[in-house]
Amino acid sequence: MHVAQLDQHTSPGSVVNYPYDDHNEQSPQEECGVFGVWAPGEEVAKLTYFGLFALQHRGQEAAGIAVGDGEQILVFKDLGLVSQVFDEPILESLQGDIAIGHTRYTTAGGNSWENAQPMFRMAPDGTDVALGHNGNLINHVQLREKATELGLVDPQQKPSDTDVLTALLANGIGDGDDLFESARKLLPEVRGAYCLTFTDGHTLYAARDPYGIRPLSIGRLARGWVVASETSALDIVGASLVREVEPGELIAIDESGLRSTRFAETNRKACVFEYVYLARPDSVIKGRNVNEVRLEIGRTLAREAPAEGDLVIPTPDSGTPAAVGFAQASGIPFGQGMVKNAYVGRTFIQPSDTLRQLGIRLKLNPLREVIAGKRLVVVDDSIVRGNTQRAVIRMLREAGAAEVHVRIASPPVKWPCFYGIDFATPGELIANAVTSDNEEEMVEAVRSAIGADSLGYVSIDGMVASTTKPVEELCLACFNGHYPMGLPEANPNAELVFKMQAGRQDKIGT
Repeated sequence: MHVAQLDQHTSPGSVVNYPYDDHNEQSPQEECGVFGVWAPGEEVAKLTYFGLFALQHRGQEAAGIAVGDGEQILVFKDLGLVSQVFDEPILESLQGDIAIGHTRYTTAGGNSWENAQPMFRMAPDGTDVALGHNGNLINHVQLREKATELGLVDPQQKPSDTDVLTALLANGIGDGDDLFESARKLLPEVRGAYCLTFTDGHTLYAARDPYGIRPLSIGRLARGWVVASETSALDIVGASLVREVEPGELIAIDESGLRSTRFAETNRKACVFEYVYLARPDSVIKGRNVNEVRLEIGRTLAREAPAEGDLVIPTPDSGTPAAVGFAQASGIPFGQGMVKNAYVGRTFIQPSDTLRQLGIRLKLNPLREVIAGKRLVVVDDSIVRGNTQRAVIRMLREAGAAEVHVRIASPPVKWPCFYGIDFATPGELIANAVTSDNEEEMVEAVRSAIGADSLGYVSIDGMVASTTKPVEELCLACFNGHYPMGLPEANPNAELVFKMQAGRQDKIGT
């Protein structure tokens, strides 16, 4: 694997300086987390609240819960963290036997109350329908046109893909078809990444796209069932893992138990970035513990991109498992060189120019007595724009670090995601900011831009091997530009990707 090392004879590559300060740097954001529970006699709203709490990392802009009691569905949602949106009186008011919950980041539709989920629609026969969606639909335009023709949405209002999907699902109820049949007929027309939990107030439904891009698991309670984006949410509500919802599967849960149907053939392409960063380390995806994958990536990284140092430290918390693995394989001691403020998440308070200069220190602070005079190997999960790494390295040097060698537990991120992760545009990704196609020159340019003494990435092959999953069952689009479901309609980033792909083909052909 290519490693860039600081050398006085090495000229830095050409890198664009992006107009983002350290404070505005964002990690890759998963669009959403979904949760559903069918448990008559239990406090389903509170179970959903705790489930969403476990999924808070998957969305910090809005949260909502819909509860059905067999007669009606009540929905409460708002902008903010789960703990900001709900309190005891609100949860007490949400009484029923079925609940679905949602916590959201914005990738499709704006960050407004109207786009917070669960979405609610009423069917022509008066049936209430509430739905939560994790992912991103790539034929949103086509579905919106269909919903517009049926008079279900106003395109001038720019409805989100989830709003359109909910409207079409509700509209399909009638003429002998319940919500289950409506979903069975509609979902084969839906293209993109989606994990859904939805309900008509009587039955809990869940579905997963045929590629299984995003995770979705089923759990069993003593007196009910749970569906959640991650197994960690099952753990927190005391549910035992039964299995994953299979790609292309639609399930229904009620007093008769769990029933299932296939609406599409499985073509598994699970998002590898779930293993690298998005999922909680205590979750299990396809039988593989996420923490163990990250440890193994760190071990692989140490073999592929070794470094000489006195101490291996993570960028907390996402870099910690890989840093432990790197230390194990390299023999360099592991230590905590930075302290993270666990309470820095989404905030409604905009910092002043003076406070903005604090940048990364709002989140991280160095342990000077640990790192002073040391050659540090800093392990992080990924580099997107590079602003965070630049700020961390500057902070560590100011705290007395003798050298800072950066190792990244994923390959260079060069391509945007259209399946539910809010990456930057192609031009904002620092790995694309080099005029040359040479991999070594790219790594050297990024190293120079972030100010590290050396920089190394794990290889795609090494990352994939760490998951123990066949490469053909993983989506690697953000690393290699191969999009298994294709690109979305009428999307500016997709147009840029088309040009990037065409440029590569031209160069391959010459």
